[in-house]
Amino acid sequence: MAALAVVSAVGLVVDDRVLVGAPIWAKPFKFSVSFVAYCLTLAWMLTLLTRGRRIGRWAGHVVVLTGLIEMVIITVQVVRGKRSHFNTATAFDSALWNAMGMTIVVLWAATLVIAVLLLRTRITDRATALAVRGGLLIALAGAGLGFLMTLPSETPQAAGNSDAADTMGAHSVGVPDGGPSMPLTGWSTTGGDLRAPHFVGMHALQLLPLLLIALVLLAPRFARLRDAGVRLRLMQVAVGGYAALVALITWQALRGQPLIHPDGVTLAAAGAILAAVACGTWRALRPTAPARPSRTAAEQEPVA
Repeated sequence: MAALAVVSAVGLVVDDRVLVGAPIWAKPFKFSVSFVAYCLTLAWMLTLLTRGRRIGRWAGHVVVLTGLIEMVIITVQVVRGKRSHFNTATAFDSALWNAMGMTIVVLWAATLVIAVLLLRTRITDRATALAVRGGLLIALAGAGLGFLMTLPSETPQAAGNSDAADTMGAHSVGVPDGGPSMPLTGWSTTGGDLRAPHFVGMHALQLLPLLLIALVLLAPRFARLRDAGVRLRLMQVAVGGYAALVALITWQALRGQPLIHPDGVTLAAAGAILAAVACGTWRALRPTAPARPSRTAAEQEPVA
């Protein structure tokens, strides 16, 4: 995947073709970089297993194989100048799209196996256990959002998109794919885009463990973070806030609303989440009062 990221980066420079409103090599570049982070994180998590290591190793092999098949299909379609996702224009395109769908289902199932093994593994540090398990479960939910994109959509037909008959599914909601978009991410700026919660959800796999690593590194400088209980409470806030964020931007996308143009209701919900996270963080960092020693029986007797 790292090698393919380099090849795709070169393709972005030397190949000026555009497909569905984006440089044709942008998709393999983003997918290969994402797979690098995904596989490295899963590889680290597999080292935490205390039982079921053989099953976990085979599940890891399945992730590698299915990820490789998906990237081969994406790259083949780029070379052909065709869409890889949602493309049913010809029997060959349809076969490739169906193969991608099956590999993603198998990859998701293999990741679920790893998640179940880690849920059953005894991890001594409770904050680490929460970061790993919470990150995996949210990532599974984020990956599962990709299945919503494969459902038939009437938006392209309603918008008069001439390519609608050649596609099955879409990542945009309320507008056709390939319209005005954000730089770098390519997410729609005129309608909802399911790629936003899909991306944010999947990368909980990296961000939550990285947050815990940051807390541990900062512990020598900040006395409160040396307390394992404080780090656990902060991770509880982080996991809850991250899950709420994924739910919010999923709801926003399904309503056909661009990520960068939220309405009042979305802003109010975001404000409530932010306030809850701020309050939870304050309570997690607040020093706990030492327990008072119990009074002896003699101390409790009234003075005559």
